[in-house]
Amino acid sequence: MAQTTISVRMDDALKQQFDAVCEELGLSMSTAITMLAKKMAREKRLPFEVSIDPFFSRSNMEALQKSIRQFDEGKVVTKTMEELERMANE
Repeated sequence: MAQTTISVRMDDALKQQFDAVCEELGLSMSTAITMLAKKMAREKRLPFEVSIDPFFSRSNMEALQKSIRQFDEGKVVTKTMEELERMANE
């Protein structure tokens, strides 16, 4: 079967992490990507769940922005860890 070359652009830190995991598994990055391609071609789907991180939801981003505005305006309440633990136990 004829071979072809593909190029993939990714963050350098991600590449280093990916390479380290592949090495630990005894695989090259090329072999790992080929395994992914074969599984996707066979199953006609991504072989893992893809979902949106709820942290980045619109409502959470709005709440975070509101908290940042309050902080910038000096409207901040501080509590020690002990105080927070007492509040949680009440």
